[in-house]
Amino acid sequence: MPFKILQSTLFAFCLLSSVALGADRSLVNLGRWSETDLAQIISTARSMEAPGERIVSLSRNFIETPYVADTLIGDSQTAEQLVITLAGFDCFTFLDVIEALRRALDLTDFPEQLKQVRYRGAKVTYENRRHFFSDWVAGDTARIGDVTAAVGQGRAQVVVKQLNLKSDGSRWLPGVSVTRREIIYIPTNEMDRDVLSALQAGDYVGIYSDHAGLDVSHVGLLVQGENRFMLRHASSRNSVRRVVDVDLLEYLQGKPGLVVYRAR
Repeated sequence: MPFKILQSTLFAFCLLSSVALGADRSLVNLGRWSETDLAQIISTARSMEAPGERIVSLSRNFIETPYVADTLIGDSQTAEQLVITLAGFDCFTFLDVIEALRRALDLTDFPEQLKQVRYRGAKVTYENRRHFFSDWVAGDTARIGDVTAAVGQGRAQVVVKQLNLKSDGSRWLPGVSVTRREIIYIPTNEMDRDVLSALQAGDYVGIYSDHAGLDVSHVGLLVQGENRFMLRHASSRNSVRRVVDVDLLEYLQGKPGLVVYRAR
């Protein structure tokens, strides 16, 4: 999903130097977390073998983190920089931080894993940034799989999209190429008990968008509630504006459908 690019500095970022997270030209804001805290979070998650369990555990640490948009630096006219911030997320940066933490061997490995998650080939450029949710599952070497069709059990729909191309012929993101891609989603009215039983805690999910050029309008991850699934997400609603858990089916009401990805 495309997001607006940072036009002015929103955080008092500090340049990384010789700290454990050191990486040239990177910017970091760990928010309330110390490097020791973050190292412990990664270490604890490493003891969990199941990817979904690890994702749920990691994401729990960031509940109530503020929603902050436009934290990434780079566009078609501005050089991209690797931004590492745990002080605030939009819905997509929340997921790429969680996925990078899931993959990280330790604290020093986290920046490299964030590059791998956020950028194709770990090349920190605006053109290589994974702007769309479906970029996560594109390519034979993707470490995230699209399980939407399997979860949908014959009820999923397939739509061919020209990603980044608006209906009027302009682009959502100048400087980013148009990509033809099949998007699979489960219509909201097909989300019955059988479909829900095929979901797993830790699945990454997107709210399918019926707008031309977009695959999803919002993303989050699933956690198991009491006899239901909850969507854990960075909410931009004015009355919320933080990472929260909401009932998945309630959130889906009035929305076209669900895309489901699963960590391998």
